[in-house]
Parts: sequence; structure tokens; C-alpha cells
Amino acid sequence: MIALPGHETRSRAGRPMRADARRNYEQLVEQAKLAFAEFGVDASLDDIARRAGVASGTLYRHFPTRLDLIEAVLAEQIAGLVDLGRTLLTAEDELDALSTWLRAVVTHALTYRGLAAAVMNSALDREKDLVSTWHTEIFEAGGALLARARQSGSIIADADDTDVLKMTGAIAWAAQDALNPSAQANRLLTLLMNGLRNGGLPQQTGD
Repeated sequence: MIALPGHETRSRAGRPMRADARRNYEQLVEQAKLAFAEFGVDASLDDIARRAGVASGTLYRHFPTRLDLIEAVLAEQIAGLVDLGRTLLTAEDELDALSTWLRAVVTHALTYRGLAAAVMNSALDREKDLVSTWHTEIFEAGGALLARARQSGSIIADADDTDVLKMTGAIAWAAQDALNPSAQANRLLTLLMNGLRNGGLPQQTGD
């Protein structure tokens, strides 16, 4: 499990979390991740607690609201994507590293699209700030991989970070209602990567 700063070692009161409480917390997040992926944002919290082997009261002590649990799951997933991006910065093949990370981003977006929407729809400033932080972290990770691929000559020099990451999000959105969302997303992402590849764009011809 990815470490979540501010969550995994401290209670909601700010005290260091005991080992057994930390295990309960981690199990709840892990089971919530599986349940949300399978059933969506409305997955039963009592069932998540049961799967984690704890009482429902334990879940609510760690996560007083459904949104708190959703945030914890998303925070872990975002941390995983950022960590993957940093690891891929040392990969030998810059284009393959970029493709691997973008595919992970699309998979995340397809799997947890309802969770992100639930957080975005919250009217509380803290959720808005949290989404902004996640957005920044993802763009930094992707931007570093794109910069490395540009510098190596693997992708076209004018591949804009924002454009590429927006297109990646659009791929997940476009594929979500397909009969096979994963296969559709892979096809669309392959088209994107072929367009980014240096020399992959058709040559313009004169009149």
C-alpha cells in the first residue's frame, strides 16, 4: 500500500496511529479500493468494513463520511501514479516509459471515474484544494516524462504537456461507455502515441 502522508501514521485527532489502528486503516482503504472499482461510488460501507474484518464503527472512526473514504482511496491511487512516473524517469526507453504511464493514468480514470466526480461535486473548499493538489502532482509527473521523451527525440518537439494530458483524460471519457472500455482506451491511446512519435505525423505537402 502506498503511504498517505497525514493519514497512515496519525489519527484524526493528530496523534500517532497505533499499529493495530494503522492496519485497520490500511485494510479499509484496500477493501474500499476494490469495492469502489467493482460497485462504484455507492458501494456499501458496511460491506467494506466486513471485507476488511472490522466493525462498521471502526470504519466510521477512521472515515466519518463516505467522502473521507473516497478521498483516501483516490489519494493512494494518485500517489501510486506519481511514484510510477518517478520510477519510469530512469527507464531506458523514453517513449515506452511515457506510454506505460499514460496507460496507467487511463486505467485509473476508467476504474475510479465515479470517485473523482464525487470529490469534484463537493462544495467544501478542502475538497477543491485537494483536487487541485492531485491535478498538480499528476501534471508534474506527466510533464517530466514528456520532457524526457522530447529531449531524447522520441516524440515531436511541440507536444504540449497540457494538450497530451487532456487528451489522455478524454480517452478515458470516450472509452467509458464502450462494450470493452479497456480495449477501446488502448486503441485510442495507441493512436495518440503514434501521433506523438517523432516522425509519426504525416508530412504536409505543398500545393
